[in-house]
Amino acid sequence: MIMGDLISIHPSDLKFPFELRKQSSCSMQLTNKTEKYVAFKVKTTNPKKYCVRPNSGIVLPGSTCNVTVTMQAQKEAPPDMQCRDKFLIQSVVAPVGATNKDITPEMFNKEDGRVVDEFKLRVIYIPANPPSPVPEGSEEGTPPRTSVHENGNQNSCFDDVSRSLEEINENSSEALSVISKLTEEKSSALQQNQRLRQELELMRKDISKSRAGGFSLSVVVLVALLGVLIGYLVKRG
Repeated sequence: MIMGDLISIHPSDLKFPFELRKQSSCSMQLTNKTEKYVAFKVKTTNPKKYCVRPNSGIVLPGSTCNVTVTMQAQKEAPPDMQCRDKFLIQSVVAPVGATNKDITPEMFNKEDGRVVDEFKLRVIYIPANPPSPVPEGSEEGTPPRTSVHENGNQNSCFDDVSRSLEEINENSSEALSVISKLTEEKSSALQQNQRLRQELELMRKDISKSRAGGFSLSVVVLVALLGVLIGYLVKRG
């Protein structure tokens, strides 16, 4: 925090999370320490790069004003993530009852004995995705040591996978056995069906022969009876 005669500023540096091609924002609080109206103005060495809302205003006695600073998306990172941009906060006593509309550039001129407090703030970039720390004991070309807990978790995972593979093999064997049984039953049913068809065909042939043989026998019997009857009539006559 920066303490001045008129206002205090928090924080003392503007820290922006830095990520390429993404906007970033931070805020600061300006607190009026006096019983007077205080006007403030925010300037920067790189106005095209930053947007300040509000960039000027009136802070009432004992009150606080929040200022948001937005950094535009950057296409490349500066060397070593060092930023040379700076902000200047100016504050001056304003007339009682003054509003934002009453603020003019002349109010911050150090002429005619006017007291203007000025504070400079640095810009600091903070990597949005800092690199993960290297595990202790690991060296270049050697893998990091794993803890007993991690080894236990790995062993339990391997056991689970082994059990799953065994269950899959058992299920596959049962499925193959069922398929083999169904195939055998299908083959047996086809053979039975074929035998039934053959037997049915033989029965049909036997029935046809029986019908043919019965017709010939009846004709022979009828002829014999006619022959006996004719012989009886001839003898009688």
